Amino acid sequence: MQIYDLGPEEIELKSFEILTEELAQKGVVLTGDTAPVIKRCIHTTADFEYADSLVFSENAVSKLKELIKLGADIVTDTNMGLSGINKKELGKYGGEVICYMADEEVAREAKERGITRASVSMERAMEKTKPLIFAIGNAPTALITLYNAYKEGRYTPAFVIGVPVGFVNVEAAKELIISTDIPHIVNRGRKGGSNVAAAICNAVLYSMR
Repeated sequence: MQIYDLGPEEIELKSFEILTEELAQKGVVLTGDTAPVIKRCIHTTADFEYADSLVFSENAVSKLKELIKLGADIVTDTNMGLSGINKKELGKYGGEVICYMADEEVAREAKERGITRASVSMERAMEKTKPLIFAIGNAPTALITLYNAYKEGRYTPAFVIGVPVGFVNVEAAKELIISTDIPHIVNRGRKGGSNVAAAICNAVLYSMR
């Protein structure tokens, strides 16, 4: 196995070069504005299944870019997602990254109502009047809460990145979002995570430089 003597920036460039070559060996050539998103998810996870499992609604990436340009905020369901999204890049357009999961009032309300903090966090976010991008990498209940609000006509998310990881309700919650006309990027199946949600956001932000 080869050891590369590379600087920090060169390591990332080499990583993308290697994964692009390996995709080509598998007969996969990624083009269009979804390519940077798929490649960054693979880069983040070293999992080539993302080339097949990521689902993009019509013109998803261009719609996401337009929302960012309009100053939309990104709401995450984990502090890991909050940490991973490039806030400096998002801030160039007037947006910020928000996470209510550690809020004491959210925790108290969730306990009193017997629901998840993720659900209460989504409800808290839906009170904001500006357009929101929801980047969900952990809690399927967050997706279910957004779906129910949409189907009941109470709230329409501007965009949903739905990539929670796990076993309980994960696949079903993702399919709920896919079934709607909400603009979305969703990873089918059990795989995902806060790092993947952040990777999708960053891929779009970096492509806007």
